[in-house]
Amino acid sequence: MLKDLFTPCLILDRGKLDNNIRKIKSIVSKQKIDFRPHLKTAKCLEITKILVKEFGPRAMVSTIEELEQLKSSGINDFLYSVAIVPNKLERIARNLSNNCKITVSVDNISTAQELVTFYKSTGNRITAVIELDLDGHRSGVRPYANEQLIKISKCLDEFDLFRGVMSHAGESYGLSNEEDINNCAKNEANQTLMAAETIQKVGINCELVTIGSTPTALSGSKNIGITELRAGVFIFFDLVQSGVGVCELNEIAISVLTTVISINIEIDAIIVDSGWMALSRDRGTSSQEIDYGYGQVCNEHGELIEDLIVTNVQQEHGIIQVREGSDATLPNLKPGDLLRILPNHACATAAGHSRYHVVNREDKSIKIWDRFSGW
Repeated sequence: MLKDLFTPCLILDRGKLDNNIRKIKSIVSKQKIDFRPHLKTAKCLEITKILVKEFGPRAMVSTIEELEQLKSSGINDFLYSVAIVPNKLERIARNLSNNCKITVSVDNISTAQELVTFYKSTGNRITAVIELDLDGHRSGVRPYANEQLIKISKCLDEFDLFRGVMSHAGESYGLSNEEDINNCAKNEANQTLMAAETIQKVGINCELVTIGSTPTALSGSKNIGITELRAGVFIFFDLVQSGVGVCELNEIAISVLTTVISINIEIDAIIVDSGWMALSRDRGTSSQEIDYGYGQVCNEHGELIEDLIVTNVQQEHGIIQVREGSDATLPNLKPGDLLRILPNHACATAAGHSRYHVVNREDKSIKIWDRFSGW
């Protein structure tokens, strides 16, 4: 029973999790393309095993901790998404085996040379993809930087350490309609293919031509020549993804269960025991058409309470008020009552918790799935 749980705590709706996985699997199946789930969102062995069963033994990670914690799940092909630096190679190499290959990402010739040096001195074969920067928002080689692409790929390929190219459509999170997302998906694929073709023209094979973000993966855009799609937050969804337009609020699978601790009549607010430690300070919806503050409030059963949002957070306090300009009124609640809060960013909110309380609506059971953290 929810009332028996100690709050704040993270709730995962098992039915919604399964539906979200089926949703993207249907899209990927129609394209007849490999899918590589990103494990950074869940950081959970039980969820990873479900993903392996549905999509096969390949995955992306953003920390070495994820790789170490989840290699027992049946994954034999890891792609490490954050640009690698030499001081992490030894730890990555400790996780290599005949049954587990690890591919890292590079975006400069210096790191590529370090990877070759490490292989020559240790014999540990850590392969690499070239990370592409499609929109100038973070690390990566520009897809039209032909000289750089060829120089890095040749350096790695000479020692059979090169696997291909990787991109991420980060700009998709700033979009809000189907047409723009579809155009973004096409642009992502076209630019990535352009970079791959530049490398292939000099006789170097691109085994992996991998693209991904949850919005573009869900667009269903046809991607001839792309070898795999990637996505991560699709398993849970969140308010930002709802604002982008790729999910409905009732598809969001995680929420924070919280207890009312006070009613502040003076400011027309409900005070709960979930502050930024439980919800995060992420304000990803602040630039979207609908701003949910620090989270959308639901009743204890997960049903939306219209225009009721978390307007402010302190470390262990959440301030819940009616959205400015709304005609709604505060619900009649008292200290001890339970509420649930949908997160702006599922990854950030989940990071504040050490376990999922997995609710099965059919049999009313609640299971505990541990969640890890760290780098």
